[in-house]
Amino acid sequence: MGQLDQKVAIVTGADSGIGRGIALELASAGATVVINYAHNQQKAEEVRQLIEQMQSKAYVIQADVSNYQQVVGLIQQTVERFDRLDILVNNAGMEIHSPFLDVTEDQFDRVLGIDLKGPFFCAQAAAREMIKRNTAGRIINISSVHEDLPMPENIPYCCAKGGLRMLTRTLCLELAPHHITVNNIGPGAIDTPIDADVKADPKKYQALLDEIPLHRMGQPEEIGKLALYLASDAAAYVTGSTFFIDGGLMQNSGAL
Repeated sequence: MGQLDQKVAIVTGADSGIGRGIALELASAGATVVINYAHNQQKAEEVRQLIEQMQSKAYVIQADVSNYQQVVGLIQQTVERFDRLDILVNNAGMEIHSPFLDVTEDQFDRVLGIDLKGPFFCAQAAAREMIKRNTAGRIINISSVHEDLPMPENIPYCCAKGGLRMLTRTLCLELAPHHITVNNIGPGAIDTPIDADVKADPKKYQALLDEIPLHRMGQPEEIGKLALYLASDAAAYVTGSTFFIDGGLMQNSGAL
């Protein structure tokens, strides 16, 4: 018996990177996983195939989480197909690096739309279904060390992740009477396609490793294992917290 047998989980942005790692870990524990993607259907289907090879169930749904109607559709399609929703992982995210003085309205809206508006309305739609079914649900937001640690030339992203911190801390109070927990995972440097440009530059990569006390990047499956804990019954008394998984980076932030 897996920890998540009979559970249904949605992972947004599950076609690659951290989302892929989380989807695979939840599936390995027996969950049925809805793989959400925005653009890359082929990669989403690859994740589905990997999950089915584990003898677990998976279902692929396209939705842009910055679009309210598509968010509602994502949740509705899930409950119509499986008649339940136990776990929501708000993983979909993006960043646009630009000096503050050059950030455009479109750039700001795009980053905040995916990184903060998306989790807000995904959580709202999911919580409504969890409450309707009296489900002791789990909402897990993938935040960042940058909910707390400033990062110049990445301000919209930092604003979104700071907002996600307060969304989590406040939402846990409103949903606690319904036995729904809400937590954040705050990754540091994780070995995903987003960071491929850093790894490709030996000087940048070495500078990054020098900032991390454990002197390596994290792996997506390590984030997945933490998400699995927060999604499981073992974490039934855990809510309103951010769990940083960063190799010690935040404790060494004076070096940045």
